[in-house]
Amino acid sequence: MGFADDHLIPLVDEGLGNSAYLVDLGDGRALAVDASRDLRALRTAAERRGLTVAFAADTHLHADFLTGALQLAADDGATVLASAAGRRAFPHTALADGDETDLGGLTLRALATPGHTDEHLSFLLLDGSRDLGVFTGGSLIVGSAARTDLLGADRAEELARAQYRSLKRLAELPDTVAVWPTHGAGSFCSAPPGAERTTTIGAQKQANPLLAAPDEDTFVRQLLGSLGTYPAYFDRLGEINRRGPGVLTAAPGLASLTVTEVRALLRQGAQLVDVRPVVDFAGGHIPGAVSIPLRDQFATWLGWLLPDDSPIVFLAGPEQDLAEVTWQALKIGYERLAGYLDGGMAAWISDGGPQQAIELLTADRIVGRPVLDIRQRAEHTAGHIADAVHVELGDLAARTDEAPNGAVVACGHGERAMTAASLLQRAGHQGLAVLDGGPGDWSEATGSPLEKTA
Repeated sequence: MGFADDHLIPLVDEGLGNSAYLVDLGDGRALAVDASRDLRALRTAAERRGLTVAFAADTHLHADFLTGALQLAADDGATVLASAAGRRAFPHTALADGDETDLGGLTLRALATPGHTDEHLSFLLLDGSRDLGVFTGGSLIVGSAARTDLLGADRAEELARAQYRSLKRLAELPDTVAVWPTHGAGSFCSAPPGAERTTTIGAQKQANPLLAAPDEDTFVRQLLGSLGTYPAYFDRLGEINRRGPGVLTAAPGLASLTVTEVRALLRQGAQLVDVRPVVDFAGGHIPGAVSIPLRDQFATWLGWLLPDDSPIVFLAGPEQDLAEVTWQALKIGYERLAGYLDGGMAAWISDGGPQQAIELLTADRIVGRPVLDIRQRAEHTAGHIADAVHVELGDLAARTDEAPNGAVVACGHGERAMTAASLLQRAGHQGLAVLDGGPGDWSEATGSPLEKTA
């Protein structure tokens, strides 16, 4: 068919740090690779080109989102392509190393590349005998390789050694072959920071420090030493993806709830998530609400901090997109969405509902107060406010007793800090404040350098 650059359409999920890919096969059909359950961007791209998805390939059993392959099979009649070693419990074409799929002019060849998961495949796209590019999923990624501890810390080294062999195999491809990873910057699966989401084999040979490792043991030390924590929901989704997530038969939506209905749900153990911006939550919120501002990273923190087996009630501002709330929850397997409070805080207050506030302070106003830094370990060690207590946000619910009394909670900008403050307030802490900004703002306001730790 003659493959051109514009036949490949990357679809970036900035919040999860991932890329899915839509490949125009040139005859009105398309291949989707690592599509998530939130198919809105893919649908838009396909409709713009008049494409029907004929093939949906998954490189591995994803831990960070639910696959959209089953939905594409149900809606478009797509053939699902996935590793035979994954033992998926739904209809699919089970592929082993070297198996090829005729895409109608182009060919997709499965390459076994275990490491990120046991059953991981990369997919080499060929035009005749010419290697065009390789969908590497969570194997070779820009500047690194994806983490190997998702199946348990006891298997992390074993899988890191498998990852070493997989990267060596991919590096044998011609230097001109494009590399199309799934995981990129911002992914907890995980990748170093950087703007580039695609690369080439040759570029990675030059720039990827893991490919430069002199031997397998060094590679393993470097990879395992780079791993931070990851969201709690990662431990659940692999098995859900193996069984197959439920197919949606209609556009999802949130039910409208009255104040009376919300009160009843909360008494019955429902979780209340306030998705409004930080400044709105600070000014007044329902007691017990968890602040998770609606932004690209909403799904990550919802999945990290809240159980998936309790009903969730949402409180949003009048201009916020409830469809975005719904899709971000559904793509990580949160199905028990009870609805949203109709009328928001105004309805709650007019019904006599109590509210709480959390002080929002600029950097020049926090001098002399204890600071709780809830960023990731790598962020904290790179530079933090002097004497700040450090507890990662993902661990905070189980470690609220470590927060100083009357703490000012700090992150990079304020969103995660407000989430942390809401968790502490729910646990009974009082006199809390949130830094409006980050450690850099404190350093500028006080003229004091940030501390760094090894």
